[in-house]
Amino acid sequence: MLSFAVTHTDGAARRGILTLPHGRVDTPQFMPVGTAGSVRAIAPDDLERVGAQMVLGNTYHLLLRPGPELVAEMGGLHRFMSWPRPILTDSGGFQVYSLAEQRKISEEGALFRSHLDGSQHLLTPERAVEVQQKLGPDILMCFDECPPANASRAEHEEAVARTTRWAMRCHAEWKKDPKGSLFGIVQGGLQRDLRERHAAEIAALEFEGNALGGFSVGEHPEQMWDGVAHAGPLLPRGKPRYLMGVGTPEDLLRCVLNGIDLFDCVLPTRVARNGLLFTRQGRLQIKAARYAKDQRPADAECRCYTCTTFTRAYLRHLFNAQELLAFRLNSLHNLAFYMDLMTGMRAAIETGTAQTYADAALEAFRRGPD
Repeated sequence: MLSFAVTHTDGAARRGILTLPHGRVDTPQFMPVGTAGSVRAIAPDDLERVGAQMVLGNTYHLLLRPGPELVAEMGGLHRFMSWPRPILTDSGGFQVYSLAEQRKISEEGALFRSHLDGSQHLLTPERAVEVQQKLGPDILMCFDECPPANASRAEHEEAVARTTRWAMRCHAEWKKDPKGSLFGIVQGGLQRDLRERHAAEIAALEFEGNALGGFSVGEHPEQMWDGVAHAGPLLPRGKPRYLMGVGTPEDLLRCVLNGIDLFDCVLPTRVARNGLLFTRQGRLQIKAARYAKDQRPADAECRCYTCTTFTRAYLRHLFNAQELLAFRLNSLHNLAFYMDLMTGMRAAIETGTAQTYADAALEAFRRGPD
């Protein structure tokens, strides 16, 4: 169901081809987040237009509504959301971190109180696999415990041990009807020895791919980059490596250099809805008064629909007037920027210039737009 080949390397950076039931994914690759079966403000043809090859859906949110049974009845998530390319579903493990005040963890699983209506839902490793298989993704994730960065060492040790036990239960449940490719998740926070131990435990379970969880959960960016530089190469070399929930353009560039193949994050679309545009010259706050009469595109080097059609002045007007079109155009541009960033990184790895490409992009990004 899954094949993965590394075609080029440049230091620790890898250029690869991931083949899944719904198509090919060129790595390194960024996955737009479609939490509830939709990338916010973006239609599937928009995703195709910006070059997205794979999207992410979230088990917790789709469990609450419309429910996995309904999605399965509608032909699975691909057909339900009219997205023909690969889909990866998160197991709901991130909600163990983000909904800390609304859940209780036990060996059995995580008992959540819905943020929608207060109803209780028990998400066990077995249930997480069952729900994901009903959704029908190409890749599904093990259920894990994700503690915050500032958790104590004892809490991280407990999370590592429980995540391994849960991974074994996920694997056993998946083997009953092995639909989709199951990935394991490595925890351990910023504790290097815990990362090493857990990477070995998860690798021994022989999942078809592996992920790093527990980054970008409150630590400083430099700490995260250092942690990924250590933990990335611990994951099996011949299988896809996925860094969950990360991140900024700087994060992507630095972590590709340390061997990461797949990324996801809500950031590019979330900040787009708040008027922040990523450009090759840095972050552009489109609501700023200085753009009121600016006839330039947001990014002169960008070939997306937003930049080839509209001026900064118009984008500023839309955002300040809170026109819904602002959300779509800003999101289109930010996703196109991320896709172009990864396209450039893949080409640089092929020519052995990954570090040079990343350094130039980071330097231009630091200068900021005029």
